[in-house]
Amino acid sequence: MPGIKQETPAGGTVRVRFAPSPTGPLHIGGARSALFNWLFARRYGGVFLVRIEDTDLERSSKVSEHSILDDLLWLGIDWDEGIRVGGACGPYRQTERLELYRKHAGELLARRYAYYCYCSEEDLAAERESLLARGEMPRYLGRCRSLDSAGRARLEGEGRRPVVRFKVPSDRIVNINDLVRGEVSFECSGIGDFIIMKSDGIPTYNFAVVVDDHTMSISHVIRAEEHLSNTPRQVLLYEALGWLAPDFAHISLILGRDRSKMSKRHGATAIGQYREKGYLPEALVNFLALLGWSPEGEEEIFSLEQLKEMFSLDRVAKSPAVFDLDKLNWLNGHYIRRLPVERLTELAIPFLERAGYIKPPVSPERYNWLKLAVSSVQEYLSCVEEVVAHVGIYFTDEVTLEGEEAGIVMAQDQVPAVLTTLRDKLSGACELTARLARELLKEVGKETGAGGKKVFMPVRIALTGRTHGPELNQVMAILGREKVAARLTAALERDNKDL
Repeated sequence: MPGIKQETPAGGTVRVRFAPSPTGPLHIGGARSALFNWLFARRYGGVFLVRIEDTDLERSSKVSEHSILDDLLWLGIDWDEGIRVGGACGPYRQTERLELYRKHAGELLARRYAYYCYCSEEDLAAERESLLARGEMPRYLGRCRSLDSAGRARLEGEGRRPVVRFKVPSDRIVNINDLVRGEVSFECSGIGDFIIMKSDGIPTYNFAVVVDDHTMSISHVIRAEEHLSNTPRQVLLYEALGWLAPDFAHISLILGRDRSKMSKRHGATAIGQYREKGYLPEALVNFLALLGWSPEGEEEIFSLEQLKEMFSLDRVAKSPAVFDLDKLNWLNGHYIRRLPVERLTELAIPFLERAGYIKPPVSPERYNWLKLAVSSVQEYLSCVEEVVAHVGIYFTDEVTLEGEEAGIVMAQDQVPAVLTTLRDKLSGACELTARLARELLKEVGKETGAGGKKVFMPVRIALTGRTHGPELNQVMAILGREKVAARLTAALERDNKDL
């Protein structure tokens, strides 16, 4: 692609990172960023690092941190270095690196690339309103740039605690050769002197991320497009500190199907929510990979191993990715149908327990029966949570007709004869298997003269209340002889009452 740099450093080692803020769960966008970084590192034999940006002291929590890390591992995204793992560049939590940030802020102050600012919130608000009134972009105009030691002493005597601001050159244009977006330019005149250290000694994002990325030898910064506007500030900091900046790659936003920024109205936004509903990690990873990245060819089903071999930044799109829940459901259904029934049953058991259908512990006999029940509905599931609705037919003693069509079918003339004949035949059966059930249905058709749907539909409705569902002979075998006979009797009695 013209204007795009080579995506790997010549003779260098790829080192990329994912640096979440533990202020909430791992969201779809963050998971995709982590995945793209992980795939990039694995593709080129590099290092994937995870660190924690917890300088938002009020909102950060260990609960969120653990949740994010656990969800990454659940997706199959492991890391070579960082939090929980360790490494030579630690510590990997920002609140444990404060002395390092203060040291480098001191260097910038000593070299006059930064200065102390004592402006109050009221001062800044007034300046912002003045700029907006003139139709200009709000920014800090450098009121404290020229303060001498006497001026600083006077303001500190008033009890003011300063922040540290970086001096942005007003006559510069910062050019960035983005690995996804190509050449991007920013005029420094619209940036303003920005804060790098707050008055409480905590670094701001733009400063901490530069120090962290440099001291952790990050070669590529692959992150969401919303961070693109931060990049010129970070490039200026790299230059002032005498450090080489990493290569940047800004991946597209994720939009809902209505082309607006993704939010809760488009569906769940956190990985944990999909995990709780019974989406499979392999399906989510496959889906996330296709949000903004396109493989060669038409294939859309990829394992993590395949993605590691194929992923590259030159196939990451500039245009926004669209979060299509229908596509995710289709992918997840595809992966569910490929699961061994044992694994699907294990995944289904917690949902069945919450629904009150089963109670632990599950005996071997009960487990084998559950496998049959789960297997019969496997092809209908788009997420494991749906198993509860589909297998409910096996756990209830009350059958309720669903939909107008069911009532119409049960009013047909041949129905009493079909149900009675099948019930009579069941009385002589010892064990109702799927094979025997199929044979009995055929015999009922021959004896009543009502073949095909004239037999299958009323029997299905009598047993389940539904006009569609798993193979009828499987349903009969799973219910067992006694339950089938009891439901046929109940259907006959219901029909008699309706006459």
